[in-house]
Amino acid sequence: MLEPILGSKNAERVLLYLLARQQGYTREIARFWGADPDSVHKQLSRLERGGVLDSRSAGRTRIYRFNPRYSFIKELKALLSKALSFYPQNEQDRLLVFRRRPRRKDKPL
Repeated sequence: MLEPILGSKNAERVLLYLLARQQGYTREIARFWGADPDSVHKQLSRLERGGVLDSRSAGRTRIYRFNPRYSFIKELKALLSKALSFYPQNEQDRLLVFRRRPRRKDKPL
C-alpha cells in the first residue's frame, strides 16, 4: 500500500512491524513476513542511515526501533497506522497480537 511512497514492499513491512511491536531484529522481521533477511537488513540499514530508525546491540544481535528524535516520527506513525487499518483483519491481528513466552500449562483459554 505504501510501496510507491517508501520505495519497496520490505520498507513498508519493516516499518509496520516496528510500529506494532516497538522493536525488532532482522531475522525476526524477515521470519514474520516470510521475506529474505538480506533485503530486510538492507531496508533497516537504509532507514537507520536516514535517521528514521536507531539501533542498539544486544549481544550479537542488532535491535532496531523508531528514532524518537526523527523530525517526522509522529506523522510517519500516523501514516503507518492509517495504512495498517486497510490491511485485512487477520493480517492486523497477526501483527498486533503476539506472545513472547508460552502460556501456563493449566491456564484456561
